[in-house]
Amino acid sequence: MAMEFQPHHQLNVIFLPYPAPGHMNPMIDTARLFAKYGVSVTIITTHANALIFQKAIDNDFSCGHPIRTQLIQFPAAQVGLPDGFENIKDGNSPEIFGKISMGILMLKDQIELQFQNLQPDCIVTDMSYPWTVESAAKLGIPRLYYYSSSYFSTCAMYSVSKHKPHENLVSDTQKFTIPGLPHSIEMTTRQLEEWVRPESVKEVTESFDAMFESEGRSYGALYNSFQELESEYEQLHKSIKGIKSWSVGPVSAWINRDGGQSQELALAKEPEWLNWLNSKQNESVLYVCFGSLTRLSHAQLVELAHGLENSGHNFILVIRKVDGDEDGNSFLQEFEHRMKESNKGSIIWNWAPQLLILDHPAIGGIVTHCGWNSIIESMSAGLPMITWPMFGEQFYNEKMLVEVLKIGVPVGSKENKFWAIMGEDPMVRREEITNAVVRFMRREGESTEMRKRARKLGDAARKSTEEGGSSYNNLMQLIDELKSLKISRSLEKNKLDN
Repeated sequence: MAMEFQPHHQLNVIFLPYPAPGHMNPMIDTARLFAKYGVSVTIITTHANALIFQKAIDNDFSCGHPIRTQLIQFPAAQVGLPDGFENIKDGNSPEIFGKISMGILMLKDQIELQFQNLQPDCIVTDMSYPWTVESAAKLGIPRLYYYSSSYFSTCAMYSVSKHKPHENLVSDTQKFTIPGLPHSIEMTTRQLEEWVRPESVKEVTESFDAMFESEGRSYGALYNSFQELESEYEQLHKSIKGIKSWSVGPVSAWINRDGGQSQELALAKEPEWLNWLNSKQNESVLYVCFGSLTRLSHAQLVELAHGLENSGHNFILVIRKVDGDEDGNSFLQEFEHRMKESNKGSIIWNWAPQLLILDHPAIGGIVTHCGWNSIIESMSAGLPMITWPMFGEQFYNEKMLVEVLKIGVPVGSKENKFWAIMGEDPMVRREEITNAVVRFMRREGESTEMRKRARKLGDAARKSTEEGGSSYNNLMQLIDELKSLKISRSLEKNKLDN
């Protein structure tokens, strides 16, 4: 149990999320957990980003949890953006994406000023703010590095960056083995993040190097994972980084366990897709969602639609309407009409209450881009996955799901490319999609065993956040440790003052 302290010993912690959904959502949920267990929490963010999660914060505050947001001004006019474009997900073109990224960099001085004004006992910052190591050092307080993906991907990235096994190969499709991992993992150069490839832009490589270097200079790292999931890689992480780490996940399932999903339900009052889902047999529907940053080309959407249709299986597809793309939207509307007539598919436009859908008994699995949030949420629901990585560390996560945990079926994605980078987009053909879905949804052999493993992991995920579970214990220990550090600093200051 957490140690009891008088009010003047209450721990004050600042959380600094990076404004991209995959980074921001788990950090906000973690901040809410800290507050739930008595820590005074301040989240520093901009106005438009605060709107995304403010209802949850207000609700927590009304329940007596000491949590609030501290707003800073996004420099929209200075970078040539309209008001409200403050999150990476708003970058619907390479130009706007670049301006939003520039605006985020320009927030540094405002954030530093808040650190000075608020005088926290600890700073929890996203990996994308390496300069906060110096900020914490100036204040004489610990800095916790929040990594928004798996230990596995961190260890794999570290090994590739250090040993460079992908250099001097015959071609970018030749396989190599990542050195120093507990499992034998093979990749190709085309599957690696663009910043580690030989042709990468020097400035981009340097910015990522700074992020990972800052982790090693932090007091410790926080991961939205749980011990039973990747304990081998958690241990490897500690040995290669030389710092403590705490697995406190799955944070979304934990903080939303006591009625938190009712907010999602309120937003989804008896929608058409829910009625459709209620009419389906258990584990007969595939949920297809590619996260908030993926932009599929029109040609890829056509292949996806035909691949799903040709599989003959039920599916829910979450897809974004594209401004100005009349052909693409028109094709999807025709496809939606056809699926309604056949009763085989349901399309949800732009946003879906993912936690609610994943927990529905009719869902038998998910097609995922291998973003860590979607993985950990699917895992919490005990669901296996069809893996379709797009960019970043997602190809490492695919290897973990398919080869280490054996709860994934690959669709055949071969190239790591973010949509905003110039060049031809990689393509997954309809035949590959159909084959993966048919293999995944069958009720025998490999598929049955995969579902058993996924359900077992789901049980472990749930138990980890219950009192006495590994993630619960980790969070309590971390809070106690930070309180002890606060008291030690206070005693030291009193000594110096006297």
